[in-house]
Amino acid sequence: MPQRACVILTPFMPLSKPSKSARKREYLALQSLGEQLIGLSTEQLASISLDDQLLEAVQTAKSMKAHGALRRQKQLIGKLMREVDPQPIRTALDSFGHHDMLAKEVFRESEHWRNRIAAEGSAALADFFALIGGENRELQKLSKAYEATENDKVRRLIRRKIFSEIHKEVASGMQNTSH
Repeated sequence: MPQRACVILTPFMPLSKPSKSARKREYLALQSLGEQLIGLSTEQLASISLDDQLLEAVQTAKSMKAHGALRRQKQLIGKLMREVDPQPIRTALDSFGHHDMLAKEVFRESEHWRNRIAAEGSAALADFFALIGGENRELQKLSKAYEATENDKVRRLIRRKIFSEIHKEVASGMQNTSH
């Protein structure tokens, strides 16, 4: 029987380079990360320290409408992403995702309280004030006006104002608990 050669790896020996498939998966992941940059607002993009070429490529892609041109631009962004450290970009995108989730939660909570106050009146208003730990005079006035009004257009307008006041209170409460 022929003898097999035994290879012993030491920490000083370089491992073989990644396969073509592994490199392709890595490049596609970087391109996907770069594509997420296209969906960000200008302010969000400015808050991330991006390479000038990458920033220009992302801004160009944001203005493109043609599918083929946009696809090629995304490939260029993927190529440029290979030259930068992706970790700060991932961290920033995760942070923006957290802020988006928080904003959606504030909106849902505000809608819930608006609907409850419109349906139950002062009882729900008292529960809301207990939750926020204080009273809001404007909200009290709006609630009384809503109960006293029969006109649907005026009621709809008051509901919007109630939502706005509730949204301010809920958003400030969530900001205080998230910091």
